[in-house]
Amino acid sequence: MGLPGGFEFTGIACGIKPSGKLDLAVVSVKNPCVAVGVYTQNIVRAASIEWNQRLTPTEGFMAIVVNSGNANACTGQQGIDDNQTIAAIAAQHLEAEEDQVLVLSTGVIGQHLPMPETIKGVEKAISELGDSQDHFERATKAILTTDKGPKTVESVVATNSGEIRIAGMAKGAGMIGPKMATMLAIIISDAKISPEKAQQILNRAVEQSFNRISVEGHTSTNDALVMICNGNSEIEVDSEESILAFEKAITENCIELAKQIPADGEGASHLITIDINGATNDQQAECVARTVAASALVKTAVTGSDPNWGRIVSAAGYAGAEMDVSKTSLRLNGFLVFENGQPVEFDEKQVSRALQNQFETLIELTIGLGTGAARHWTSDLTQEYVRFNSEYTT
Repeated sequence: MGLPGGFEFTGIACGIKPSGKLDLAVVSVKNPCVAVGVYTQNIVRAASIEWNQRLTPTEGFMAIVVNSGNANACTGQQGIDDNQTIAAIAAQHLEAEEDQVLVLSTGVIGQHLPMPETIKGVEKAISELGDSQDHFERATKAILTTDKGPKTVESVVATNSGEIRIAGMAKGAGMIGPKMATMLAIIISDAKISPEKAQQILNRAVEQSFNRISVEGHTSTNDALVMICNGNSEIEVDSEESILAFEKAITENCIELAKQIPADGEGASHLITIDINGATNDQQAECVARTVAASALVKTAVTGSDPNWGRIVSAAGYAGAEMDVSKTSLRLNGFLVFENGQPVEFDEKQVSRALQNQFETLIELTIGLGTGAARHWTSDLTQEYVRFNSEYTT
């Protein structure tokens, strides 16, 4: 499909991760351009989050440096200074200003970055920048921590003036809660757009994507989504037609990236889609969707391929939303198991097999006759998740 032009990438191993795996990525442009971001709502924030929030939206973006294996969170003034040093070193080698460089960090909380290795890594990464698919792929791997593999998207937007290209990368498998729950993601495009319009589009896209996912409901200190538009296509996103087409594509790409996160949830054996309909309004539906997604009993029932619909209905009942039980119905992977407030006869073994044999599980819950609707994606809860997180240093 082809990457947006005018971007360069790299991913290297510089020694932040003890494993020796790739742990530092850079995405850069030749000329200053638009960058906007959405960040964690956690009060406890990494140094990189405070840095990026101060700088975006911007028309002066030149590069973003991402390190994995170390969150640089809860590290005091030294962490703040280290983050600024990373930006300054990158700016020096890119002939830019330090406030034109964004920084993202992810990994273990409460440990200081190994700065000699990190500084050398930034210098080495910038010397290896390139615009090939291989360079892009190396960057997508360098941002990972507990992920099984890279999470990427690429698409083309057709407008009356020509084609706009979009690509994206994300990381995240655990510590995913529905409050800017990306862990990390970067969207790039060759569209020409104002920072204000880009920020508005990103905000709306996030509400339909990254804010609708969870693994265990834990909002991270480092969650961030940055969108970079370098204008390389010379296609202005300023008409009603181009804005609608671009926003639709950005939203679809964000949804695709977001879904890949719970699908790769630590120890996950199922990706669960929760569709709520019939609510008084969309906000009420979202409240129910989040509550069902957060239920350990619902998640473990899916793990065990148990069509225990009572867990789902009861979770909806304590969500705090308006609900008409007499008009509540539930389907599991298309099978009707509860209708108008009463159980219905169904083949439990058949439904259990449908849950067991499909990686994606669909929960469709109607809670009344209203027009409110919402969708949420989550993962199931397995013994492997418990084992992994009892052994992994956090």
